[in-house]
Amino acid sequence: MASAPQPGGRDTAPFHPPKRLLDALSDAPEGPVRSWLEALPDTVGQLLDAWELTPERVVTPGGLGSLVALVQQADGTPAALKLPVPGPEAERERAALAHWNGWGAARLLRADPGTGALLIERLSSAVSVRSLPEAKALLEATGTVRRLWVPPPDEHPFGTVAERTGEGHEVELLLPAGSWAADARPLAEEAVRLRAELLAEPPETVLLHGDFRQGKVLAGERAPWLAVGPDPLVGERAYDLAQLVLDRCEDLAAGPGPAAAARRRVAKLADSLDMDRDRLRGWTLYRAVATALHHAGTGNRPRAELLLEFAGWL
Repeated sequence: MASAPQPGGRDTAPFHPPKRLLDALSDAPEGPVRSWLEALPDTVGQLLDAWELTPERVVTPGGLGSLVALVQQADGTPAALKLPVPGPEAERERAALAHWNGWGAARLLRADPGTGALLIERLSSAVSVRSLPEAKALLEATGTVRRLWVPPPDEHPFGTVAERTGEGHEVELLLPAGSWAADARPLAEEAVRLRAELLAEPPETVLLHGDFRQGKVLAGERAPWLAVGPDPLVGERAYDLAQLVLDRCEDLAAGPGPAAAARRRVAKLADSLDMDRDRLRGWTLYRAVATALHHAGTGNRPRAELLLEFAGWL
């Protein structure tokens, strides 16, 4: 994708989309996504000028749904410029970051409704709590996520846990064909049952990160650890925490007594946040099965089998 010098004389050649993003969008049909991708160098150049930013580099390998560039503001303060693929996810992230206003999460500095671009407080992408020993990592991660669980604003664009776990994402719809599906079906049926029970009487409705795990908690200067990359929704805390229970499950699988260790992790995390253990166990099992079946559908059978094994331990 060629680019010419942009308004104000800026050259956005280093700001081509990274290969990972291009591969993820390679099959996008003609429409908003492909138009966004083709216009990306021009869009970056316009934002650099409008917001008086000095470019450094694109973050690689980057994510599957956005381009993130490291920049400096006019006063020399470092920041991250994020341009998400068009869609409702961009507005939800903007709304969540604005509502948290730096409390437990990277601070939103500016936003452009026209492009969906976000200028965000820069954190150290090379240092996450995942780099810490497990006990310390869980302590720091729970201390961060509890700050994010605040009442949502009165008017908000966020969906609910019920919607996130429905709308075509039901685990029974993800079951693959063949003999492997027969082995997975008992856990899938248990996950469906637990989801119905958990949604029947939710104990609270708060703003959730939606994709909280150790790799989403990065080192910062304003605070030791701050969250990034939310996929926000509203619901009960246990749904959010379940993803953290599943984090680094391969470490548990490789250690002695993995089933007992998994149950201890559920109990420890639930107790540390004054949460019902059974609700956290239920959402963890559900998310393990749903994620496993998604991986199976994309051909990642080893990861799927590990997550199903984890679900069986619970």
